[in-house]
Amino acid sequence: MKMFKALLLLALTTVACTSELGDSRNGTDEDSLGTATQALGCAPDIHRVTLNTGVTLSYLEQGDRDGEPVIFLHGYSDSHHSFDLNLPLLPSRYHVYALDQRGHGDSSKPACCYTQADFAGDVIAFMDKLGIHKASLVGHSMGSLIAHKVAVNAPNRIKKLVLVGSGPTLVGNPGALSFAPDVEALTDPVDPDFVYAFQSSTFYRPIPSSYLDTAVSESLKLPATVWQQALNGMLVEDHTSDLHRIKAKTLIVWGDQDVFFDAAAEQTLDTQIPHSKLVVYPQTGHGLHAEQPAKFVKDLKNFLD
Repeated sequence: MKMFKALLLLALTTVACTSELGDSRNGTDEDSLGTATQALGCAPDIHRVTLNTGVTLSYLEQGDRDGEPVIFLHGYSDSHHSFDLNLPLLPSRYHVYALDQRGHGDSSKPACCYTQADFAGDVIAFMDKLGIHKASLVGHSMGSLIAHKVAVNAPNRIKKLVLVGSGPTLVGNPGALSFAPDVEALTDPVDPDFVYAFQSSTFYRPIPSSYLDTAVSESLKLPATVWQQALNGMLVEDHTSDLHRIKAKTLIVWGDQDVFFDAAAEQTLDTQIPHSKLVVYPQTGHGLHAEQPAKFVKDLKNFLD
């Protein structure tokens, strides 16, 4: 009977939570039941929280509630679904939070403001609200700029830093500047063809069509003003000269076919951040975590451990 209950509980857990259960099969029935019960508590769930910065954020939470906190920050116009191909591969020992940042996904969409300082302030406010004293940050694209902004502003709150498809700044970035006039011309409702063209342009390798469809659907949740304000915020702020203040060990992962950040940008990041390591993914684009999800998660786990 105990084994039946254990198997039933195991069947109710997700892949993310069962990835750590292999050893329990060699234990007693009681051990199996206890492990399964612990795993059931780490199944992914969606929550909402209102912060003292005035926004309400939606976020995915998974993993051992007593595990190491890891916060994922998605890119421009994305949501926590940006990491759909990665989170199921993570062991349950990580207590994962994947945010929908302000204006994005199912989080609130205030009329303003969308500077990097606003986004970074939300991350610290989120940590304070949930009682997270220190966490590792994983940021992709816009999320990576916010992540290293947080690590500059609050170096003692960040254990490790992972920058995916990142650069030191978007100020003067040719790809972003060429994209800006199209964003400025957006009106509501935002054209799905524009969103599809933008999202698909960020990938070099083939990705699942369902993943791209989800990315487009999530991006269509943003009103035109959020597209515009978030991009404008990135185009005017350059805190490259402050990167030396980052104390956290940092992993920089970059695809050599990235349409926004070139090798020189990665060298600047690697040079300016004191305790950094650069890993290059050949023949891979800006969305490398989706293009090579298994490799990315392997590199991520090796770094976090």
